[in-house]
Amino acid sequence: MGAREAQVFREALIASLKQKGDLTDPATEAALLAVPRHLFLPDLPLERAYADEAVPIKRDSDGTVLSSASQPSMMVIMLRQLQLRPGDNVLEIGAGSGYNAAVMQHIVGQNGTVTSIEIDPQVAKEARLHLQRAGMGDVNIVDADGALGYAPRASYDRIIASVAVWDVPPAWEKQLKPDGILVAPIGGAAQYSAAFRFEPDGSLYSRENVPCRFIALRGVAAGPAVYRRVNASGLMLISDSIEQIDSVAVHVLLSEDAEENHLGAPLSAGEYWQGFLPYLELHAPEGFVFTGYLVAENQPSYGLEGSGFALITSGSACFVPFQGYGQVHAFAGADAFMALRDALEAWNAAGRPSSDRLRMRLMAKKAGRPRPAGGMIYSRLYHDLAIWMDDRA
Repeated sequence: MGAREAQVFREALIASLKQKGDLTDPATEAALLAVPRHLFLPDLPLERAYADEAVPIKRDSDGTVLSSASQPSMMVIMLRQLQLRPGDNVLEIGAGSGYNAAVMQHIVGQNGTVTSIEIDPQVAKEARLHLQRAGMGDVNIVDADGALGYAPRASYDRIIASVAVWDVPPAWEKQLKPDGILVAPIGGAAQYSAAFRFEPDGSLYSRENVPCRFIALRGVAAGPAVYRRVNASGLMLISDSIEQIDSVAVHVLLSEDAEENHLGAPLSAGEYWQGFLPYLELHAPEGFVFTGYLVAENQPSYGLEGSGFALITSGSACFVPFQGYGQVHAFAGADAFMALRDALEAWNAAGRPSSDRLRMRLMAKKAGRPRPAGGMIYSRLYHDLAIWMDDRA
């Protein structure tokens, strides 16, 4: 009865992913049907193990999530970007529960190999147990810092990171075959799953970039902090320009009564996430800091809950919840709200460009590199990261 019940939940999840258009590859569908996700999340009831949700599997003492099992819909999108083939040699950064590695092993088959690197020994140990329980012991879990890759099994047809990276470490470039694909979440306040391929000039170019949110890579290639908690509250700000944010000053701004306003357009969470948010990051008004935000569960702060994004300046702040359908919380003046409304009008006038027009390129660092039209250049640890919207799309 238990196995049959799990199969029913598994089939329901697959049907849901297909209906939403996330699951389009027959090989991935077959792997999801064959690999029982609940064996990788043994402490959860079946309905939660097969829900389309990310599942935290390890937290820090303060409740910060250190490792999680990816949301199935995001997982299949990244696998679509990865374009796995039977016989591929695959490197995964961040084993988590081991489920993603098991699904990939099923796709690449007996002639393919999957190596998954996990920096946390406890998480790695549990991933091995889950894989053995599911009969997927062929997956090689390595206890190491993923930034170094895994040279003994290189070179790789595919590399995938299930953690957010500040930059692509040189070891990954060296261990990826010239015609390989590297899929990794990258970005700051707005984060995207990019599918990088080598260009003739040696740069890494990604044409398909899907909005996402992943836990940051730890270890030697970890980037600077992009998170800042406001005054020991449940409010966390997420920004590429986090060093420009004074949390005490933000606390003072948010301590004033908020004025409830509306942008004038009832945007859905998807329209924000897929469209306005990428545009706003690339066209943030001068003098304002663009930031994402997240309020800890059961810790509403400053009248805010859930997640969204904000514009902050020295005299005002405007917070926009993803689920607010255009509702905003304006604090300490109207400047930020007016700037946000102007940006929305500019986005509308531009034809509401969305993330399907977003492009990324990682290039060797060069002082004074010009900013691309309609885009940004971010200086990273090893590369310059160019992000722009392609007007020709």
